Amino acid sequence: MEINKQNNLLELFYKQYLKEKPDQIFLKSLKNSENEFTWKETYLNILKLSGELSSFIEKNDRCLLISENRPEWMITDLAIMLAKGVTVPAYTTYVERDFEYLIDDCNPAVVIVSDDIQYNKIKNIVKSKPFIKKILSFDEIKDSLDVICIKNIFKKEKYQEKNFLNLDISRKDLACIIYTSGTQGNPKGVMLSHGGILSNCEGALFLLKDFISKKVNFLTWLPLSHSYEHTVQFVQIALGAKVFYAESIDKLIKNMGECNPDIMTAVPRFYQNLYQKINTTFNKTKGIKKYLINKMLFLGEKILFKKKLSNLEKVQNIICEKTVRKKIKAQFGGSLKLFISGGGALDKEVGVFLNAIGLPTLQGYGLTETSPVVSCNPKDDIRIDTVGPAFAANEVKIAGDGEILVKGENVMIGYWNNDNETKKVLKDGWLYTGDIGHFENKYLKITDRKKDILITPGGDNISPIKIENDLLKINFVEQTLVYGDNKPYLVALLVLNKENSNVSNEIVLKELEIVNKNLSKIEKIKKFIVIKDQFTIENGLITPTLKLKRYKIIQKYKNQLENLY
Repeated sequence: MEINKQNNLLELFYKQYLKEKPDQIFLKSLKNSENEFTWKETYLNILKLSGELSSFIEKNDRCLLISENRPEWMITDLAIMLAKGVTVPAYTTYVERDFEYLIDDCNPAVVIVSDDIQYNKIKNIVKSKPFIKKILSFDEIKDSLDVICIKNIFKKEKYQEKNFLNLDISRKDLACIIYTSGTQGNPKGVMLSHGGILSNCEGALFLLKDFISKKVNFLTWLPLSHSYEHTVQFVQIALGAKVFYAESIDKLIKNMGECNPDIMTAVPRFYQNLYQKINTTFNKTKGIKKYLINKMLFLGEKILFKKKLSNLEKVQNIICEKTVRKKIKAQFGGSLKLFISGGGALDKEVGVFLNAIGLPTLQGYGLTETSPVVSCNPKDDIRIDTVGPAFAANEVKIAGDGEILVKGENVMIGYWNNDNETKKVLKDGWLYTGDIGHFENKYLKITDRKKDILITPGGDNISPIKIENDLLKINFVEQTLVYGDNKPYLVALLVLNKENSNVSNEIVLKELEIVNKNLSKIEKIKKFIVIKDQFTIENGLITPTLKLKRYKIIQKYKNQLENLY
């Protein structure tokens, strides 16, 4: 499929729909096995829902979509586009004040919720917002007769056909407004175009060229309100994939066994947890099992770094493949071909480990503002400490101070209703990413982030993320934050996992000493605090994609941190 010739995302869907068998299952929920849609049902429901929405919205009217991942999400997103509206996805983890901020900022004409839980968060807000014309829901809302249930729309016999190939929607037109996760303050509405997302799909299909014309299964669990997973759904369409929607993050491994995914996208924290769990299991083995695991890791690393294997090692690797790697893959359904990591820096040790045990893991790089992917490692040439070559559809250069700049169709139109912030990051068509990096043989390497850098009194720059990744390798450390901007030394907040919550300070100190041995003098952690409360989405200390909200964590623990000096 020549995506560079598609005019909009609806055309992409329609052309793929014509290729597929109408009665073949396309979208399936793992939470509710009866909630599934064939390609034909998906197409018809897009038509029916867009017809309903057209009676409430005009061109470019915003439609706030508040739902967990489920098949109706994609149908609704495409139906909004077909009705000439603009989807504004919102995280289901938001609380009432977060929704009020979003609603006041984007003034949606329509609000769509998944169920009673989400409806109850916004029902008091919408009463005072005259610009909201209608509320729709995926499930029946028990205590409101005013909410239209989308299930009833899907049951309608009558619908109006539309010519998907002759829509007045261009690549430059606004497709969605996706709010940033707010790690630095209030979320900003990023305006992404049809062409921006299509150009990302083009780069992704080049990366996944081995999967074109094959039937692939995708397991989706990252919030579709995040730009990463939002764009992935259009890659799924372009591949003609079968899409499974996970029950929850806690049931991912179980769900992988149920749907045998070929490809899965996730954020670094997921891979970090996976590394810890598998490594802990490995450490408990003895005898021949221990020998085979160590040999597998050694040989897997050699292969990853393109070191030649001796004839004996080739035989040993075949044995490891059949006795160890095959069993590991079976835990994830047995069909897994690719993990794709984005949304933050993947620790090198974690990446090497996963690739060595037979779980190919590609690290990419991007921002909400770039639709979102800028670059990604290819499957046949993984360079583990880089984020791969830039996608052909965008141009990347390094500024004099090392900042990564991006230009291309994938770059956002701007921030919704926020010209000042737009002008700060968009200059002469170049997006100033705030990330620091350089190229190594055409592969982009991220070294730091401007906003997350700690500066010592002596003027040295320190990356807290790098040190935090080292601390997370301690098997009883669940979460951590490194603090010390303009301070004489660095300190850390440590959250221990539940199984080891009673670990003594002496044991923590011993592990800290091991970590400190691999750090420079200015990077060493001199003091620490163990805190009981986890950083969670619910308490507002991490984003829905599991990134730390540093300023909020520091604000909460400021006094305790300052007492360490």
